[in-house]
Amino acid sequence: MEGIVHFDSRARFQQALRALLERAHATLDLFDPDFALFELGSSATDALLRRFLHGGSVLRLALHSTAHLERHAPRFLRLLRDYDHLSACRQTPRDLRQLADSFAIADNLHVVRRFHAAHPRGVLAFDAPGESDLPRTRFAAIWEASRSALPPTVTGL
Repeated sequence: MEGIVHFDSRARFQQALRALLERAHATLDLFDPDFALFELGSSATDALLRRFLHGGSVLRLALHSTAHLERHAPRFLRLLRDYDHLSACRQTPRDLRQLADSFAIADNLHVVRRFHAAHPRGVLAFDAPGESDLPRTRFAAIWEASRSALPPTVTGL
């Protein structure tokens, strides 16, 4: 996959996301209402994210609800705990819960964007700072307005 690629199925979205994770080197910013389609709890995604974080890179997630990850992604929660110094998760306030798009930005250069989180249709763009400008700006605003979520331990310590 090179340049700008459109996708319209869950399988193609998964393929685009894997390609993005494989390219990520320094930063990875993700926004989705609940990350249900991201398969963050899979062993393949875990391996990619561990490789990414092992090099000292930074992972940030913003979401509306943590319920899906808490129920279906124990492997991902373990990864957040193992790399709590390099990863953070924030939950949006109620007034931002109407946001329904979904995107992943790697190194401020590569982006996978779904136009609506309920549908797998979207675009993958490599080496395209112009394509990642809007998602980067949106992520910064979402991140700033959100509060910490998914603490590394049950007590949050």
